[in-house]
Amino acid sequence: MRPVRTVARTLLSGIFVVNGARSVADPKSFVQRAERVTDRVAPMLARVDSRIPTDPTSLVRINGAVQLVGGLMLATGLLTRPTAVALAGSLVPTSLAGHPYWAEDEASRRRIQRNELLKNVAILGGLLLAAVDTEGRPGLRWRAGHALDDGRRSVRRTVRHAGRGTRMVAKSARRSPVGSILPR
Repeated sequence: MRPVRTVARTLLSGIFVVNGARSVADPKSFVQRAERVTDRVAPMLARVDSRIPTDPTSLVRINGAVQLVGGLMLATGLLTRPTAVALAGSLVPTSLAGHPYWAEDEASRRRIQRNELLKNVAILGGLLLAAVDTEGRPGLRWRAGHALDDGRRSVRRTVRHAGRGTRMVAKSARRSPVGSILPR
């Protein structure tokens, strides 16, 4: 299954590497479409921290950098689960800004934009699968639950063995010459 995962992640990452590099190198070609989203997001970002850039060009470039680096990390298998989450987060504003089919007047352009949006939604589904894929290894929740169960069994075993040991010592003490003075 490992080769399938590797190929799938590499195929999934290609769009992010290409579009991320384009956004970083030439953000101006994306700014006009991005303003639909950046105009709404910028005031929220400014309230969070005044040092965060809020101009559309910087936001497009940051989103492109996230996609470029995330795409490379996903393709190489480096921190795939958090990377998939980051790419999914960057895909949502990209899709909303880039493919607003509801704003198109012409039926053919509306259909094209809707299909492009649906492709992005399909990519988002792939990213969500990558985000939860443990590559066949048990997840943290499973490991924690089993560690707890193992700990409980170990404590019960220790108590059982301690009880046996105590009974053996008591029996041994009663049999010894010194044990004759112990109560039975």
